[in-house]
Amino acid sequence: ITAFSIVSVIAVDYIIAIMIEKSRAAGTGNQKLLLSIGIVYTLILLFIFKYFNFFNQSIADIAAFFSLNYPVKVLNLLVPIGISYYTFHSISYLIDVYRGTVKPERHFGIFSLYILFFPKIVAGPIERPQKLMPQFHEKMAFDYRRTVDGLLLMAWGFFKKIVVADRAAMVANAVFNDPHGYSGIYLIIACLCFIFQVYCDFSGYSDIAVGTAQLMGFRLTDNFKRPYLSRSIPELWRRWHITLISWFRDYVYIPL
Repeated sequence: ITAFSIVSVIAVDYIIAIMIEKSRAAGTGNQKLLLSIGIVYTLILLFIFKYFNFFNQSIADIAAFFSLNYPVKVLNLLVPIGISYYTFHSISYLIDVYRGTVKPERHFGIFSLYILFFPKIVAGPIERPQKLMPQFHEKMAFDYRRTVDGLLLMAWGFFKKIVVADRAAMVANAVFNDPHGYSGIYLIIACLCFIFQVYCDFSGYSDIAVGTAQLMGFRLTDNFKRPYLSRSIPELWRRWHITLISWFRDYVYIPL
């Protein structure tokens, strides 16, 4: 079921994008309906795999509280790796095709690679189709400087994740799991550790992803730009998980 869900998302989005372009050329006016079908199908799969059990259990708890019979069982499904991120990629692709800012990709393998490109699938960055897909058509050649830079960026990412984030998590978890057992200074230290844990977790993964892609000749977007040096909250959000924030801005906030 997990494999089918991934393949079906790729196949459905691939076909619908081409149908949107053909509908626009023929003047049939079905583009919005086709776009809606593609987005709804992708979101339904995301809901089933990632959120159904949470809502189902919540409803079951409410029913039990009122002594009502609720027969729906928990779904024992293996959540596809990176389902949230390839959902973001597939939706942005369909919307950009609908807007006419990108043409549908006719090569099924390249489109599949765009959705499931492994360096970015777990924690981003969320790449726009007009930036990443053209790179898959380019002929790549070995470049020593690029390879060294990619390895150094990966090493820096692993350092932030393994050395900083994981060590800071040990302190934060110990204090937050027993807050009454520690005095004020330890709570402050735990909060500071948590701040660096969150940042180094996310930015470390992003550095590893960007560095891995760079080894193969592909350019991904820098996801963090020293957000804790920001001078205001709005500036912090412009420098924190940049591709995620810009995705919601361009595909959710502005359209609404």
